[in-house]
This record gives sequence, structure tokens and C-alpha cells, in this order.
Amino acid sequence: MEDQEELRLKLMEYRTEHQALDEMLDRMTNSDQPVNLLQLQQLKKRKLWFKDMIQKIESDLIDDIIA
Repeated sequence: MEDQEELRLKLMEYRTEHQALDEMLDRMTNSDQPVNLLQLQQLKKRKLWFKDMIQKIESDLIDDIIA
């Protein structure tokens, strides 16, 4: 298992990427430009993957603290 510092760094990186995707999706859906639905779907899946990984890392960090 990775040490806590590596997990914290990865967590920060994933949160940053998740936030960037969130902002990108907001801009895409709120603009007057036509939206590429395939690209939109791929970005949403990627954002969901980051959310899942963030939750997993947070869980791993909590388990390490408890153990």
C-alpha cells in the first residue's frame, strides 16, 4: 500500500482535475455553442472516475488512521 503522503498528493491532484472537469463541463453546457454529446459524455465519465478515486483514497486514508 502507498504511504499516506503519496495518497495525499494523489488526492490533491485528483481533486484539482475533478474541479477542472467540473468547470469545463459547466462552460460547455452553459455556452451558446453546439455541444458535442460524445465529448460531453466522455468528460462526465472521466469526472465520475475521479470522484470514485477521490472517495477510495479518502477511505484508504481513514483506514490508515484507524489502523
